Amino acid sequence: MKFYALLLGIALFTACDSKSKKEKEIEAIPMDVQVVRFDKEFAAASVQDIPKLKKEYPQFFPKQFADSVWVSRIQDTLQQQLDKEVAKQFPDNTKIEDQLIPLFQHIQYYFPEFTAPTVFTVTSDVDYSNKVITTDTMLVVALDTYLGSDHHFYEGIQQYISKDLNPAQLAPDVASVYARQLISKPQKRDFLAQMIFFGKELYLKDLWLPNTHDAEKIGYTEPELQWAQENEEYMWRYFVEKELLYSTNPKLPARFINKAPFSKFYLEIDNESPGMIGCYLGWQIVRAYMKNNSVDLKKMLQEQPETIFNNSKYKPKK
Repeated sequence: MKFYALLLGIALFTACDSKSKKEKEIEAIPMDVQVVRFDKEFAAASVQDIPKLKKEYPQFFPKQFADSVWVSRIQDTLQQQLDKEVAKQFPDNTKIEDQLIPLFQHIQYYFPEFTAPTVFTVTSDVDYSNKVITTDTMLVVALDTYLGSDHHFYEGIQQYISKDLNPAQLAPDVASVYARQLISKPQKRDFLAQMIFFGKELYLKDLWLPNTHDAEKIGYTEPELQWAQENEEYMWRYFVEKELLYSTNPKLPARFINKAPFSKFYLEIDNESPGMIGCYLGWQIVRAYMKNNSVDLKKMLQEQPETIFNNSKYKPKK
């Protein structure tokens, strides 16, 4: 018994050591992230500075808008308050770089062709539907959507949305936009295809954000994640018994995929459940597929949902 315990100890030590070596290798990847604080420059600008800003940052001044729009914004007291609150939460670039540099290092480790973008920070009148926008070379982050879930600027926003308006959600949101560029769009429109699509996205977050809690990866609170874990078997049985997996019913995304205050089983448990349960179960299926198959990451991202499901050997937790 002592011999087997020794072997087990050696195996565990080797696994931990191997993981730490990978992380050390990732941490050693050179990563220079340029953060341009356009939010600060606009906050400090006077009306006379508008021509200079337009010349330096044309991407933020659409030609169809007259200068009067920007004059009004500079002089708007609510905008001035918003600028002050953003400056309080993000006085310098530390919180931004601490999240984005490790994320970009992990993306580059798994996808060497990745090049870190120039990061531009802005305010957006709390446009939480567009917290992060990316192009080939640019990443735009609306810092006024990361002030903290209970910030007074978010009064009137439903709790299932405002819970994600906190600084820790910045890296998971950025990870999402880059993950979706790498995942093939499903050829079919059935419920399973949508589950697996978001399951792939969340699996990439497992790799890219190893120190981030699962709740933050999917945008749950701790109690919501616990509920999903404890009811995984029950939810899976519901999907199977109701024959939802291959259904193309257009109402299913709103019930189980999209952000929502709760998932809609049309049962008493609805008010206890978090939204996006379909994404959560798709995540567990992709995790099972990668655990039980020797497959290249890039191949998995292009694999068809039905292939992943059929070969996942997925069994819900009881």
